[in-house]
Amino acid sequence: MPGIIFLDKPSGWTSRRAVNEVARIFSTPGQKRIKAGHGGTLDPLATGMLPILLGDATRFADMGLNAEKSYRVSFDLSFQSDTLDMEGEVTGRFDASVSQQQLESVLPEFRGAIEQIPPQYSAIRIDGKRAHDLARRGKHVDMQPRRVTVYSLRLLAFSFPLVTLAVTCSKGTYIRSLARDIGTNLGMGGCVTDLRRLSTGGWPEAMMVSPRQLAADREACLLPLAQWLRDLGRQVLTAADGRRFLQGQRIQLQQTEADAEETSVTVFSQDMLLGTGVLKPGMRHMVLHPVKIMPSAQKRLL
Repeated sequence: MPGIIFLDKPSGWTSRRAVNEVARIFSTPGQKRIKAGHGGTLDPLATGMLPILLGDATRFADMGLNAEKSYRVSFDLSFQSDTLDMEGEVTGRFDASVSQQQLESVLPEFRGAIEQIPPQYSAIRIDGKRAHDLARRGKHVDMQPRRVTVYSLRLLAFSFPLVTLAVTCSKGTYIRSLARDIGTNLGMGGCVTDLRRLSTGGWPEAMMVSPRQLAADREACLLPLAQWLRDLGRQVLTAADGRRFLQGQRIQLQQTEADAEETSVTVFSQDMLLGTGVLKPGMRHMVLHPVKIMPSAQKRLL
């Protein structure tokens, strides 16, 4: 069955390794490996929440990629590296010091909508190549600024040169770049020493499972896909309309909605998830337009 694992990714693992490990645990030896993908890359240094989607659930990875995320980050103001974290080569050291008052005075500049230049060691594609691959080969990487939103930025601890912050931010925000820019604003470094993702899309930290827990009881760790889609409305179809939906047909519903707006919904027939759709007002009735259809449901019902 399609589902979600909220993996507590260990430090040192790439996101791809995490996906491969989970896929291996859920695959049957001797058969084709189950399809898997993640809902938002984490740096190898980082730990914490990495949503991993299995089977048909991979069709909904964008809900994790586009979701807001929360982190706890610690960084050192006394030096900087080429990767902006402890994995890189030191590129500068700073002998001055700053007070907590000076640090707190610059934090408001990094709340709300900000312009941010991603790290050159990142998974962003430049002319079809990963930026980090180009950087490791000594190629010049021209990273373009992007607009991101920092919804919340709180100081958790400060003991110079170490700073620890709690950050909630939009998709596309690089925490390493945020640490770098705060340090630059203070005339200092800003090298990330510890990074942990606490939440994706509001899912609490308590949902995470370790690789050991997953290996011991995989079924208990698997969250149904319908839960991942919890923020969407719910539309239940008859068996006949369900088959038409799975064939990609629009479904005219019985309900009439005055001044109704378009609404994204999950679509069920009885308790089976068929996919997602959009409800749109028709001439007299609401019309369900298919968006994403579950191949597993097609196999069972068509």
